[in-house]
Amino acid sequence: MTYFTASTPSRRLFAAAVAGLLCLSTSPLAADDEAPPKGAAVTVLKAAKSCFANIVEVSGTIIAREENQVRPERMGLKVAEVMVDAGDSVTAGQVLARLTLPEGGQITVQAPVAGVISASTASVGAMASAKGEALFSIIARSEFDLVGMVPTRDIAKLQVNQTARIKVIGAGEVDGKVRRLSTTVEPNSQLAQVFLGVTTNRRLLVNSSGRAQIKTGQSCGVSVPLTAILYGSAGTVVQVVRRARVETRRVETGLMSAGQVEITSGLQEGDIVVARAGALLREGDPVRAVTASADVK
Repeated sequence: MTYFTASTPSRRLFAAAVAGLLCLSTSPLAADDEAPPKGAAVTVLKAAKSCFANIVEVSGTIIAREENQVRPERMGLKVAEVMVDAGDSVTAGQVLARLTLPEGGQITVQAPVAGVISASTASVGAMASAKGEALFSIIARSEFDLVGMVPTRDIAKLQVNQTARIKVIGAGEVDGKVRRLSTTVEPNSQLAQVFLGVTTNRRLLVNSSGRAQIKTGQSCGVSVPLTAILYGSAGTVVQVVRRARVETRRVETGLMSAGQVEITSGLQEGDIVVARAGALLREGDPVRAVTASADVK
């Protein structure tokens, strides 16, 4: 019997073919599979246009705009009857008290103006005179002012008759208007005084604190959330995603409202911005952009 033995080249070709088949059957990716994306996933949003109200804030104290002191015209009188108390509203000419004359008989003390009684010292049996302590103090026409201080950079934005919304402690929110502006500033603090007339039927307490917001205009431009901004030694920056890589943009900011910040330079509408900028992202880092949902702020 005759035996045939394969030659060495034939063995090598056979082994190579088998190895190739094994590689194809055990490969982790099929030929039509895509390569996995590179870089960390980051939430992004488009820089959009928004309008911001230019607001000047004033903190101050409620004062009476005009206060009248009520006394009798004669000396040596005695209070016989008190008709009103502090806090009462009165009309012009209303009788406030009756006084007894030294020689007998009575006279009345009347309100010179309409308003609200802010203070009263009148009590039955007490002495009253033209030069003594006032029996009553009346806030004329129930008119009040909020008097506050503002920086010199803001005083130029204010004008008489601009409307204001004022929150007064103990009285809530009331309407007001700019009534008078100071023509000088305090030299040490560089603050200027402003008087805001208060319009309300509510009872206000003199010397109570208040805070006003005065809208002086508005500005419209590109904006991003406050979370997209980084503050550091290099200035104010945002991180933009371009061609799947991080770019750091230095920006100038303007007004701020409801968590949004106006960008006055360095960014354009439609730029893709990292929603929550962080120090872990560096210039040129590869990233996978994930668009923020509508409720992300």
